Amino acid sequence: MNDTRTIDVSRLAPSAFGTRSLMWWGTMGMILIEGMVFALTIGAYFYLVTRSDGWPPGDIPPPQLRWGTLNVAVLLFSLIPNQLAKNAAERVDLRGVRIWMVVGLAFALAFNIVRIFEFARLNVWWNENAYGSIVWLLLGLHTTHILTDFLDSLVLAALMFTGPIEEKRFVDVAENAVYWYFVVLSWLPIYGVIYWAPRLI
Repeated sequence: MNDTRTIDVSRLAPSAFGTRSLMWWGTMGMILIEGMVFALTIGAYFYLVTRSDGWPPGDIPPPQLRWGTLNVAVLLFSLIPNQLAKNAAERVDLRGVRIWMVVGLAFALAFNIVRIFEFARLNVWWNENAYGSIVWLLLGLHTTHILTDFLDSLVLAALMFTGPIEEKRFVDVAENAVYWYFVVLSWLPIYGVIYWAPRLI
């Protein structure tokens, strides 16, 4: 005897925010994996410190704190439109999402422009010595995260302007904002390692 039961799911919401969303869990998984990559690279930096007679070799690169510190400020201020975009997405407020995503993109673009100056002022090339290699790796990894999230945000913003507008797109915007928090917060220890560790070791 076949017992066939059906469940009516027609009244369920088409999407969900936070821990009820598969996208949230996927974002947390990515953050965990990428956070470990940063942690291992920072660990490698300090391992190299223990294997070196003088760290860093030669002059203390980068000689100025200006560009890295400016990027700290840009990223910290970017959290304001980021949170406002997340709040708007959770209210399914299309106008708010559009406005705050565009403002957030402007901050990300500004960060990338400053990052060009930052690379140019490191005072060491990636192939000069172990210090140069690990610093370029750290900065390069973080730059990759910034660029990919900038492009992801650009695509999301374009979808929010051109459509089709679906509720799941608002979930995407909210989870993108969560990932941006990770990108910002991961820069703080990297900034400390690149700019302050050579001056304190």
